Amino acid sequence: MMVYPSNASTRPWETEEQDILTATALPYSLIVWNDEVNTFEWVIETLMTVCGHTLEQAEQSALLIHFKGKYAVKKGDYDTLKPMRDAITDRGIGATIESTDL
Repeated sequence: MMVYPSNASTRPWETEEQDILTATALPYSLIVWNDEVNTFEWVIETLMTVCGHTLEQAEQSALLIHFKGKYAVKKGDYDTLKPMRDAITDRGIGATIESTDL
């Protein structure tokens, strides 16, 4: 049996509640666009090299890009995504950064 002191400040059920931010919104998405020029292999290799995707992630992303026309391959802040976008476009693949703000 556990005995709690009578001091209210030590009773966990009587402590003051505080809001805690547990997840932060990632305000931008790195969008890769489908085209009729680049191969699946090139897009997959690019996503693995530039975005740090695993082979499986890159393959799934390439399929979504192909069938949906575009796909958000990464979310984050603008300063993180801009060098990735630049590296992707330098490889001849269309990519943009879009705000995810509602």
